[in-house]
Amino acid sequence: MLEDIKAFLRRITHPIYSSQFWRKPKFWKGFSLIVLLLFILGSSSFTLWMLSLDVSKLQSPLARPTYIYDQNGDKVSELSSSKIDPVSLEKVPQTLRDAVIDTEDRRFYEHNGVDLWSIMRALSRDLQTGDFSEGGSTITQQLAKNLFLPSDKTISRKITEAAYALKIELTLSKDQILEEYLNQIYFGEGQWGIQNAARYYFGKNVEGLNLEESALLAGLPQAPSIYSPLNDKEKALERRNLVLSLMNDQGNITDAEYQRARSAPITLRKGSLNNLSGKFAPYVDCVIEEAISRYGFTEDQLLTGGLQIYTAMDPKVQLAAETVYKNDQYFPSGKSDQSVQSGIAILDQHTGGIRGLVGYRGESAFRSFNHATQLKRQPGSAIKPLTVYGPALEKGYTPFSQLYDGPLSINGYTPQDYDYQNRGEVTMEEALQYSWNIPAVWLLNEIGLDTGLSFGQKAGLPLTEKDKTLSLALGGISDGVSPLQMAQAYGTFANLGTMNKAYAITKITSEEGYVFAQMEPESVQVTSPQNAYTMTQLLENVVDNGTGKNAEIGRPTAGKTGSVELPHTQEFSGITKGSKDVWFVGYTPELTAAIWMGYDKTDRNHYLSTSGGTEPASVFREVLSKALKTAPITNFEVPLGYTDPWQSNPFDSFGDQKNNSKNKNDKNSEKTPSQNWKDRLFKRFGLDSNSFDSWFNSGNGKKKDSQK
Repeated sequence: MLEDIKAFLRRITHPIYSSQFWRKPKFWKGFSLIVLLLFILGSSSFTLWMLSLDVSKLQSPLARPTYIYDQNGDKVSELSSSKIDPVSLEKVPQTLRDAVIDTEDRRFYEHNGVDLWSIMRALSRDLQTGDFSEGGSTITQQLAKNLFLPSDKTISRKITEAAYALKIELTLSKDQILEEYLNQIYFGEGQWGIQNAARYYFGKNVEGLNLEESALLAGLPQAPSIYSPLNDKEKALERRNLVLSLMNDQGNITDAEYQRARSAPITLRKGSLNNLSGKFAPYVDCVIEEAISRYGFTEDQLLTGGLQIYTAMDPKVQLAAETVYKNDQYFPSGKSDQSVQSGIAILDQHTGGIRGLVGYRGESAFRSFNHATQLKRQPGSAIKPLTVYGPALEKGYTPFSQLYDGPLSINGYTPQDYDYQNRGEVTMEEALQYSWNIPAVWLLNEIGLDTGLSFGQKAGLPLTEKDKTLSLALGGISDGVSPLQMAQAYGTFANLGTMNKAYAITKITSEEGYVFAQMEPESVQVTSPQNAYTMTQLLENVVDNGTGKNAEIGRPTAGKTGSVELPHTQEFSGITKGSKDVWFVGYTPELTAAIWMGYDKTDRNHYLSTSGGTEPASVFREVLSKALKTAPITNFEVPLGYTDPWQSNPFDSFGDQKNNSKNKNDKNSEKTPSQNWKDRLFKRFGLDSNSFDSWFNSGNGKKKDSQK
């Protein structure tokens, strides 16, 4: 054959034959051979090209959103990397399938991906108009166009579209193609896929659509903006009724069904769309972090795997925290180039469940730095109950134990109180109430660094041998802590000595209910119930009469402030008052919370001039007040057989600060420690120390003493 073609070409190009070659039979024989050869080569090349096209994307499972549930099992948030919420074809009503096929591609189950008659008809019109805007595409071709091709309208694009359609038909069954199409097609108003469209327009899942709703949705893909019922109800109604007539013509609905459906008005959903995407984002970030670090899931699995994640979140608590964090009045003013950041973690100390969490202020990108869980900053004086006073109670110290408060230098370490004064001796209760540093360092040295370090480690703080220094008493640790770790640790005192490891996730399942991961409670008995309750009363006094007064919320509340001074470096020389980090950690009988504030990058132009007792304590007050607004007021649980040191102390059993802490209007905090002790002494016997002072200073007291 090839030799015949060559001979034919030589003859027709010869001058003698060039003018008459087309009249001879041999010409037509050669011409036919060339056309046949070109057809064979062209079709073979097209087939090889078509087979080489990659349509593996269709065989990958469609990305399914992951849903987050709160502590009550209610769905509260959606997590997805896709604009589509896919459904299986089994969930799509038959009337909707028929409506789509009758409207878009009535020969769908008959052709092989390309309907030649429709293509030729559309191509003829395109050639006449020159704009190549005619349809003629099958459902398979539309799927190919949506997934693999640009939106330009050219002959080459249509050829490529046909090739992809043929390859898709070789790869998937007709039902699989229809399912992919329904999940991928655009239905207007930003809604991709039939499930999203059903929810958006009618407020229901796809399986709940009736005949007229199915017909309306089937009419949208051709021109979503024109036929959207939100843009033009009349055009939408006309288009819907056209779809119904096509279904009637194809025998998929009866005349009676057609008449009933076309007479029905368009009824859209009422109210706003309940869109769970992006809700409670700060907490969801924590959930993702925990699912990856604790249970080994990947981010892709969480975004596309259709997981059901059940959590310990309380929406009231989470909403309270998010509301406060959106209000700038509760936070220090930042700078134009950098705002003051903050993080809060709120736990149920009885279980360890994270009820609420916010990891940043302002707008944040997906999975940005979480200041509630990923932060590593020194806690300042907020650590004292965990590394000094808690372990001291274990060693037999009491709230009335006398602690040294004078000039101190231990192996070159010379702490100072914040007021640069000394009181000689103070009680443990006073040292904690006023957050004096020297007594804390002196006491840690007395009980031993190992004792303080061990107690903090048992409470869950990330302490190492590098932290075995006296600066441990004041929060000077090597790696730092997060609000979540501090809240978890303080939960020890709030839960009568038992620390429950914090968690956000209770379980992770598939859509069908298969359990992939289950939370296993982890508890550590850090201290005795008696000592934990004594510490709670000491920390109640801090809130009632000490540095944490701004945290008082009208119900039993215990807590501690913390501030971290600026480093003593050349950069900060000349700044007499400034902080790098400020904290408040506190708890009620129901919840434990820790708040940190500071700059992401602290330098000479970015530091705090506040303390843990101001804004952090105020944030605690606002968040907990809102979170517990409807909760009944209860007292901290008293352990069985508790011996009250405020009643048994031989030196000062006179009602003392424990009783004062129950009086929320007590003003003794404005007095000196010695005045407080005098007040408590006289209060025990129902006397007024101020009246006594007036009486004694008048000379009556001295006169009686001399007469006696």
